[in-house]
Amino acid sequence: MRIAIVNDMPMAVETLRRIVSGMPGHSIAWTAANGAEALKKCTQDTPQLILMDLVMPIMDGVETTRRIMIRNPCAILVVTATFEGNSAKVVEALGAGALDAVQTPTLVENDHLRPNSLMIKIEAIGNLISENDKSKQTSQFALNRGKSSPERDRLVVIGASAGGPSALATVLSPLPRDFPAAIIIVQHIDAQFAPSMAAWLASQTPLSVRVAREGDQPKTGTVLVAGTNDHLAFIDSHTIGYTKEPRDSHYRPSVDVFFESVVRYWRGDTIGVLLTGMGRDGAKALKALRDTGAFTISQDAESCVVYGMPKAARELGAAVEILPLQKIASRLMTCLELDNCKSWA
Repeated sequence: MRIAIVNDMPMAVETLRRIVSGMPGHSIAWTAANGAEALKKCTQDTPQLILMDLVMPIMDGVETTRRIMIRNPCAILVVTATFEGNSAKVVEALGAGALDAVQTPTLVENDHLRPNSLMIKIEAIGNLISENDKSKQTSQFALNRGKSSPERDRLVVIGASAGGPSALATVLSPLPRDFPAAIIIVQHIDAQFAPSMAAWLASQTPLSVRVAREGDQPKTGTVLVAGTNDHLAFIDSHTIGYTKEPRDSHYRPSVDVFFESVVRYWRGDTIGVLLTGMGRDGAKALKALRDTGAFTISQDAESCVVYGMPKAARELGAAVEILPLQKIASRLMTCLELDNCKSWA
């Protein structure tokens, strides 16, 4: 994978260059000291992945990410020296299309590189980029849904990746405080940024938003956000928790893993939503949700920052409806208020 480095600190550039050069199958495409330089180089030679600093002169990482995703879209991983004071910028960069964020690693005293989270994320993104389309159409998920309970518990499950924070805010902001369903979100984001994203989303909506905790149960009017680098999943018909399995997933947390657990355990009504993001995570399990009677929605191409996950859902026939981002919230309300989601059993 050809990787570019955008960072104004020479020591950080050298550290990142050595890490990338030491990883089999990866090479440096180019380096840039600021966002303006990166935009020019990206136009001339678009790499497969950019390691993007946040705080730089001339043009910061957020604006650079936004412009690259419009002009020459590619995978972007935010690499920042410090998280303190930068959490809002990280969320903003993710909303602009960055896939994930990680702290800038350091070299150990003996000048050898120790394995670090940056290496893990580079490999995960490489696997994501190289994913082929051999995804099987047939769902093999175990079903244990049963019929809806008399009180008709309702759950909206949402998956998102690159561009997700902004898309999630667009969906959540119009929903009323008395929204008649629980909401659970799986966004591809490193655990250390999940609390900041949840707090930011809480400022965008009248609903209560927080990071999901082990043993939580869905609650009407409350939004729970996956908050660790393990997978969020239902562990029984009313309780969620975290699991390390599957360990070989390209995505942590994985939308597919969570949606699959909804198929297995949740016995109430379900609406599944798949938003902007790179790759195919969530598409197969969204199809499984539809096959079991859930109403399913995917974001349309025109409103996506990255039309990857929703595109995969469309190819599988996973979505009952494909909607512009701005219309998803109103469709959720129509479904729940009028109880007219035609795919519900």
